[in-house]
Amino acid sequence: MAIQRSNIASNANASGNDASTNGGTSRPPLRSNNQVHAPGHGHGHGHGHGHGHGNPQAQFNPRLILAQIISLQAFHYFLLGVLFQINHVLFATTVTVDRIFTANYLDVWSAVGWVDNAAVLISSVLGSVLLVFIVEKSKKCLDFSVTLFLIHILICSIYGGFPSTWDWWIIHILGMIIMVVLGEYLCSKRELSDIPLLVL
Repeated sequence: MAIQRSNIASNANASGNDASTNGGTSRPPLRSNNQVHAPGHGHGHGHGHGHGHGNPQAQFNPRLILAQIISLQAFHYFLLGVLFQINHVLFATTVTVDRIFTANYLDVWSAVGWVDNAAVLISSVLGSVLLVFIVEKSKKCLDFSVTLFLIHILICSIYGGFPSTWDWWIIHILGMIIMVVLGEYLCSKRELSDIPLLVL
């Protein structure tokens, strides 16, 4: 009995020594699922924060819009002045600001009136080209063209009174339609040209 107890005690001591030896080189425990996915959660949070910059309200820039409106209006009047100078050289018409801001020279029923009518319509065609370089977006052409037309009505009303002739309204509304339609066409054509095509 003494020998058996001695053997059992020896085996117990040997097992304890093996356990302590193996404990020093044991593999670390596996990471839990929450610990593994923690970086992914942080990445998702950062990704969502990045999407905040794509908010349409963040892209609204009133200073840019105001600069575009002023530029478009100024170039429109500049082109009208150049066209009236050309009419002066070709048709010996007088050069006066009244031709821009009053309805005294617009007449759809006379050949003389169509000299100024043509200048207004040509300026609308050139205005559609301005939309391509100043506005650049086809979906904004209507807004900027109508804004230009309304500002022109306001300036005309301040300068010489509210336009009250059918000739003035017919020519300017026709010019605005030309500017919108042609401007949207040119802007959309430029937008499509900027899209890269797949080469098969």
